[in-house]
Amino acid sequence: MAAAPAPQVWPSLHARDARALIRFLVDAFGFEEVVVHGQDAFVAHAELAWPEGGGVMLGSLRPPAAGAAGPEFRATVPGTFSAYVVTADPDAVHDRAVAGGAVITTGLSETDYGSRTFAARDPEGNHWFFGTYPGAPRPEAG
Repeated sequence: MAAAPAPQVWPSLHARDARALIRFLVDAFGFEEVVVHGQDAFVAHAELAWPEGGGVMLGSLRPPAAGAAGPEFRATVPGTFSAYVVTADPDAVHDRAVAGGAVITTGLSETDYGSRTFAARDPEGNHWFFGTYPGAPRPEAG
């Protein structure tokens, strides 16, 4: 079986306290810290890998540049992000999230499309959905 290609789409978010959010995502959900660039409390860029594939990028919230248009800045305000994360074991991720202090917004359940899933909120207010549904199969190249 060929290895899956490296992620080419990276969900990205900003945080008021990026270093604390990184610790939370690693400890409570099981992401793996790959790289963190920055000094002291400021994180210019971080990458967290999901052990089952993919990952997210994040950094510290920055004020808009002088003269910058507002919508681009508002699009990444902390607490406005959400992501669906595929996992083979949502029960284990759920238990880890609870132990790590995540706010569970939707308990473990079965969906009508065959996924075992739950939802949680991180300390910044972002919403994370975890489930077994891997998405529909990709169409074959024609």
